[in-house]
Amino acid sequence: MPETTSFKPHTDLFINNENRRGQGEMIRVVSPVTEEVVAEFPGASVAQVGEAVSAARAAFESGVWSDPALRKRVLLKFADLMVAHRDELMEALLAEVGSPVNLKTNHIDTPAAFIRWLAEAGTRDRTRNLGFNETCTAVSSVAYRPVGVVGAITAFNYPLLIGGTKIGAALAAGCTTVLLSSPQAPLAVALLGKLAHEAGFPPGVVNILAGGAETGRALTEHPGLDKVSFTGSVNVGRQVMQQAAAGMRSVVLELGGKSAAIMLPGVNYEQYAFWLHARYARNAGQGCGSPTRILVEESRYDEFVEASRKAYEKITVGDPRDPGTIVGPVISSAQRERIEAGLAKAVEGGATILAGGGRPAIKKGWFINPALVGGLDNQAPLARNEIFGPVSVVLTYRTVDEAIAIANDSELGLKAYLFGAKDQCLKLVPRLRVGTVQINGGSPLRADAPMTGYKFSGVGSEWGEDGLREFLLPQHIDCALN
Repeated sequence: MPETTSFKPHTDLFINNENRRGQGEMIRVVSPVTEEVVAEFPGASVAQVGEAVSAARAAFESGVWSDPALRKRVLLKFADLMVAHRDELMEALLAEVGSPVNLKTNHIDTPAAFIRWLAEAGTRDRTRNLGFNETCTAVSSVAYRPVGVVGAITAFNYPLLIGGTKIGAALAAGCTTVLLSSPQAPLAVALLGKLAHEAGFPPGVVNILAGGAETGRALTEHPGLDKVSFTGSVNVGRQVMQQAAAGMRSVVLELGGKSAAIMLPGVNYEQYAFWLHARYARNAGQGCGSPTRILVEESRYDEFVEASRKAYEKITVGDPRDPGTIVGPVISSAQRERIEAGLAKAVEGGATILAGGGRPAIKKGWFINPALVGGLDNQAPLARNEIFGPVSVVLTYRTVDEAIAIANDSELGLKAYLFGAKDQCLKLVPRLRVGTVQINGGSPLRADAPMTGYKFSGVGSEWGEDGLREFLLPQHIDCALN
């Protein structure tokens, strides 16, 4: 039975360094573990969105955030405070997302580390001296200026990692920010307002809101914004892009994936099976980079299935407070029903549940067992659509060329995984139309590496130097020699 706590949610908005009670539509946060209401409070009104953007605009125009040394000092303190309050932040995530405690590092320590890296990177002088131009007797240079006011919208699955690094990059570049949480996971993000105040951000530099679609639209369409950064579904991403385009605002969009994992000829399935299946099962499959299409040699299909069934025996579903739990609940009953409907439709069409499936024997909570599905081709809906649950499909290939073609046959291009001899993997990497390729499991997230979506997986980059540069504009300085 999941443990109950005396967690007291913080539900205020954070506007111009002040806690504000929302004046908009009610937000209802229900625990996916207990199915009980955790918090019910008003989100931001359209007028409060305007107040937050105006505060950010005033702060940007005043130059109060233009000193790189100040930015570094405050951002480093902000990151330190996230780690110091990691238990409180994790309590909020347990209450609203039901994410297992063994992902605390991913949720809190990782974004804090990324913000530290950004704090240092933001002090770097990126000016390029172009030198003398013989055709017009001038000397030119290119300086990089902050975009201005950035509206950032985070997702429910990793709200602190996504939201914290969005504003972290923008702030390191010298921008001011308005961060909007997902209405499904507003509580941990709201706590960032308290930490921002303690860290010493000047008034208006960081503003934090909660709200639904109306609030989001008011933010993305606000004429005081200069750029929008959004993480979520492709369909909502299209809407955000259209809304931002009305004001000629640029966007950074991270819109998910349907990542292929290619098990190359000769690879040891037993060596990688647990890592592979636990990777898409963790956080209840609510991760954009999950390997949800697994490609294996046709002649070794049965061998892979057997290795997978053994691995599934080690994947635990249950109380997210138990350190041994890998799979907690999905975010809502509607999401669980959508996943189950997708599986049922696949089975009706001839698919087979090779491992897992069904629901665990847990009375409350929106839990679902991970499932490995076979008997499909790459045109099946389960193989093409991001289901955002602990489900992966096994596809077969006869040649490596065919495997690459199947992997690339997707509207999405966020990640791909290669398993096999390193030299062979490295030769195949350029043929994969994705932003990230991990070989033999790769490594944990690193702050200096970009997350880039190809095709419908996104526009622009998050993280690393590329992600920071999204919030900088080049300015050409052309100086005549008098």
